[in-house]
Amino acid sequence: MSALQRLPVPFVLVTGGKGGVGKSTLAANLAISMAREGRRTLLVDLDLGLGDLETMLALPEGPSLEDALDGPGLAACVRAGPCGLDVLPAANGAEALARGDEALRGRFVAALAQLASRYELVLGDSAAGIGPDVLAFACLADRVLVTTTPDVTALTDAYGLIKALDRYGERTGADVPTPELVINQASDVAEADGIARKLRSICQRFLCRSPRHAGWLPRSQRIARGAAGRPFALESEGLEVLCLRQLGLRLDRSLRHTLTTV
Repeated sequence: MSALQRLPVPFVLVTGGKGGVGKSTLAANLAISMAREGRRTLLVDLDLGLGDLETMLALPEGPSLEDALDGPGLAACVRAGPCGLDVLPAANGAEALARGDEALRGRFVAALAQLASRYELVLGDSAAGIGPDVLAFACLADRVLVTTTPDVTALTDAYGLIKALDRYGERTGADVPTPELVINQASDVAEADGIARKLRSICQRFLCRSPRHAGWLPRSQRIARGAAGRPFALESEGLEVLCLRQLGLRLDRSLRHTLTTV
């Protein structure tokens, strides 16, 4: 397996063990929040064959990744999102992109590395699960945020994803960052902290990895409504917005620390 080209700016990957845990909602709203704070941010839909950020953010029509790789390049496919955010949408129903082809992935990452130089931060929304694209993109990331809910199957799959990333690093020699946990749909901060502690304890016992609790989001109708064209990050108040800002601040501090230590 050939090594993929790393991005010239910090790259944060938002992922999850299963669908329906709010991974794309987190990625979209976190990217908006970072852009709103003044960071030049590019949000990339890395669910290459079944992207949904275009619909979630009600973006204007335009070319997608499928078009870009066959013609105009990635820059021509960037769409304007809320609060100065730039978005690179994926195709939906693109079989060729969904196959996880290594050569195609390499072409895409090389093009993304060129585009990324225009930004201060790239935030990627991956596919769910442990497919080859997810594992490869995680190796490129400076931070990997694993999204889960309190649901038992979601927690089981979150652990399975962390295990798969760990094994992938062992097998390939890649430096996969220890994922950080975002607990979505928690009833309160106590529940979120408890879930993160339990998952961290299991990872420490079986993987010798200690995933940090990066943040949480409450169970909220406002967040649910925001998945249909009105991101909750655009609101000015509410527990959801406070939790998102705290997550963004922690992420920003950790990225700045990374930049000062490399």
